[in-house]
Amino acid sequence: MTPRYFVSICALITAALSTPARAQGVPKLQFEKLTLPNGLQVILHEDHSTPIVVANTWYHVGSGDERPGRTGFAHLFEHLMFMGSQNVPQGQFDKWLEAAGADNNGSTTFDRTNYYEQLPSNALPLALWLDADRMGRLLPVMDQAKLDLQRDVVKNERRQRIDNVPYGRASETIWAALFPAGHPYHWPPIGSMVDLSAASLEDVKQFFRTYYAPNNATLVIAGDFQRDSAVAWVNRYFGGIARGPDVPAPPPVPAVTVPRDTFIVLEDKVTLPRLYETWHSVKIFHPDDAVLDVLADVLAGDKNSRLYKRLVFDMQVAQDVNAAQASLRRDGFFQITVTPKPGQTPSRMAALVEEEIGKIVHDGVTPRELARSLNSRRASFLDQIASVLGKADRLASYDYDAGTPDYVQQDLARYERVTAADVQRVAASYLNRPKVVLTVVPEGKRQLMVSGGAK
Repeated sequence: MTPRYFVSICALITAALSTPARAQGVPKLQFEKLTLPNGLQVILHEDHSTPIVVANTWYHVGSGDERPGRTGFAHLFEHLMFMGSQNVPQGQFDKWLEAAGADNNGSTTFDRTNYYEQLPSNALPLALWLDADRMGRLLPVMDQAKLDLQRDVVKNERRQRIDNVPYGRASETIWAALFPAGHPYHWPPIGSMVDLSAASLEDVKQFFRTYYAPNNATLVIAGDFQRDSAVAWVNRYFGGIARGPDVPAPPPVPAVTVPRDTFIVLEDKVTLPRLYETWHSVKIFHPDDAVLDVLADVLAGDKNSRLYKRLVFDMQVAQDVNAAQASLRRDGFFQITVTPKPGQTPSRMAALVEEEIGKIVHDGVTPRELARSLNSRRASFLDQIASVLGKADRLASYDYDAGTPDYVQQDLARYERVTAADVQRVAASYLNRPKVVLTVVPEGKRQLMVSGGAK
């Protein structure tokens, strides 16, 4: 006979797993936002829990602001901005920060470029001075030698991360097929070898003059600092930088349509083939954006998801499986990736994926699946704002994409509103559309390519 207390505990556990803990939520991020006369936006967030401060500068430019034949410039500047400026000799930027105990880096996406320093609180003036010097006084010391050096560094990075990495060219192949020529996401953020080689010193300088001005940037200062002192330093170091020209409005983004299923094969130095299925979807904060995130969670968000459990655990026909909604500023896409085990084919993986999508379209998802997705999303939100650097990034990101730095609670609320009917609807609407199907195969094994009607 099963003890009554055991039955009660099981009921409580089941209820906890199937009911989202809405009361826990995420904390509000307090902030102050200022704008200097030259247009620089400054966001301040005080957190005195640890003696750490972050200066995080977001330039509102990414590879999507480039033009065909002149790609890779935003990422190139991610390197050039560390090469020294008028008052910072070449090689000293990192050395001075390292001497102060700082961690610093940069990153480039389709939509933005950012540079950050995370350092002890008393070193904040150094970070702000260095950032201001490269914002306002980089071009006077930029020469052909620096350009050539960093151009070669970027080319080598492309070789290491894309050209000579298994499956490394998959993403740019898919983007080129999914987004038409002229679309800002048609080329990868790292650019092409041909365009990098063709870039002249004046081309690169003009790109900087257009986009790397205070009126096209947001500076977030987060962590342990005194407000009045920080504002004084910002005004002292950044206030004298001249406003740049008005940034040209981006051209209208062409509507993306994939008229029919598009099948591509890419030979690579790999042992196992890999299947990529990609659908055009929606940009960030579109009403269906969060719903598609939940759909991705249900399909292949973790080891308890439908595709992972069936293909990897139960049938043991796949090495791995992933699903994600890529939400960008101008557009988005939904992607499922499967690596079959030896002896299995990408075509069989495609058929199994289609079956699982069909089950959601016809039968929907369970309350437990919804709750697991929401709990995972809530944990992710909390993790993102657990560190000072994470909060600085969230504040900058929300300000840029949502129009207000503190959007974390509204962002989470999007997921709390998702219903089973919503997930069923987007599965039927988006994943029944024509898609781009890429099969990466070992060299000489093009016969493994997934094609129309293949099972």
